[in-house]
Amino acid sequence: MPVKNRFAEMHDKIAEWRRDIHAHPELLFETHRTAALVDDKLREFGCDEVVTGIGRTGVVGVVRGRETGSGRVVGLRADMDALPIEERTGAPYASKNPGLMHACGHDGHTAMLLGAAKYLAETRNFNGTVVVIFQPAEEGGGGAKVMCDDGLMTRFGIQEVYGMHNWPGIPAGQFAIRPGPFFAATDKIGIVIEGKGGHAAKPHDTIDPCVIAAQLIGALQTVVSRNADPTEQLVVSITGMESTSQTFNVIPSSVRLTGTVRTMSAGLRDLAETRMQAICDGIGAAFGGRITMDYERNYPVMDNHATETGFAADAARAVSGQCDEAPLVMGGEDFAFMLQERPGAYILMGNGDTAMVHHPEYDFNDAVIPVGCSWWVEVAEGRMPL
Repeated sequence: MPVKNRFAEMHDKIAEWRRDIHAHPELLFETHRTAALVDDKLREFGCDEVVTGIGRTGVVGVVRGRETGSGRVVGLRADMDALPIEERTGAPYASKNPGLMHACGHDGHTAMLLGAAKYLAETRNFNGTVVVIFQPAEEGGGGAKVMCDDGLMTRFGIQEVYGMHNWPGIPAGQFAIRPGPFFAATDKIGIVIEGKGGHAAKPHDTIDPCVIAAQLIGALQTVVSRNADPTEQLVVSITGMESTSQTFNVIPSSVRLTGTVRTMSAGLRDLAETRMQAICDGIGAAFGGRITMDYERNYPVMDNHATETGFAADAARAVSGQCDEAPLVMGGEDFAFMLQERPGAYILMGNGDTAMVHHPEYDFNDAVIPVGCSWWVEVAEGRMPL
C-alpha cells in the first residue's frame, strides 16, 4: 500500500498518542486535556500559528507551504470528543474515566491529523496554506457549528474543507465516498401525552395516556409508510417512554416519549415534522387527552460537494489504490455545518472487521494510521501542488 514512508517510521509514536487520548476520554466541549495535548504537539511541530478556544475548546493550527503564491487555503478537520459509554474492550489503554469511552474513533482521527500536521510542518511540500482543525463536541453538541460561528472559516481564510471517519465493515485502509447527500439530518423529538390518572381497576374514570401512547407510536410510523415517497430515506424511531406512575396499579396522568427523525432532504424533513404534529393533534383529540410535541432540528444533511468529492477520491486512490462508492448513512455528522460554509468532502476509511462505532467493544484500528495520515497529506499536497 503506497503510504508515505515517513508514516511507517512515525507509526508507533502516533499510535502512542492515540492510545493516550483513548485512555482519557472527554465529552462534548469538555475536551480540555485533549485540546492541551493537541496544542502542545502543534507548537512542538513548528506550526506557523496555533490558536486555542475556537468553538470553546477547539484548536486550530496553520502550516504555510514552501510557497504560498497560489493563495489557496485548505482545511483538514478531526473531531476530539468521546461518548458516555462504559468501555468493554479490555485493552491495556482502556478508558480511565468511568462511563466515558472513545467508542467512535475520534481518538484515531485526532492522532492521524496530528501525524499529518507534523509531516506537513516538516516538509512543506505544497503551495498554499493548510489549516488543521481539531473540533470538540461532534457527538451531539454541534461543535462544528460553534467553531464556524466563532469565525473559523473567515478568520483563517479557509476555501475548502475535508473530513474523514473510520468505518468498521470496510476493509482496513480502504476508502469509500459519495457526492451529494451522505449522512442524514438528525432531529430530536420529545412528546408529552397528558391524560387523567387514576386507579388501574377503574380505567373508565381515567384518560389513559399509556393507551394513547401505544396508538401514537404506531400511528407515527405511517409518516414513513404512507406519507413519504418510498424511494426516499426516512426513519422515525421512538426510543424512550416514561410515565408519572411508578407502581403497577396506577394509571399515570402523563407519559413522555423521546425519539429521533432521520431524513436526507429538506423537503422530507418538513413533511415529517408537519405530519407528526398533525398525528399528535388528532390522536390527542380523539382520545380526549392532550399531546404536545417538541421537534428540535439538530444536524442538517451532510452534503458532499461534487468537485471536492472527486479530489478526495483521487487522494484515496493515490494512497490505497481504490475508492468505492459509499452507501447512504442514516447517522448524523456535524461536519455538515462546515460543508454549508465552504465546499468540501467527507470520506470513510475502513477500520476492518471490528465492532461498530458506538459499541462498548469498539476500538480504533491502529494498523490504518499510516493510511489515514497519508490521505490527509495527499489531499493537502494534491490541492496545492508546487
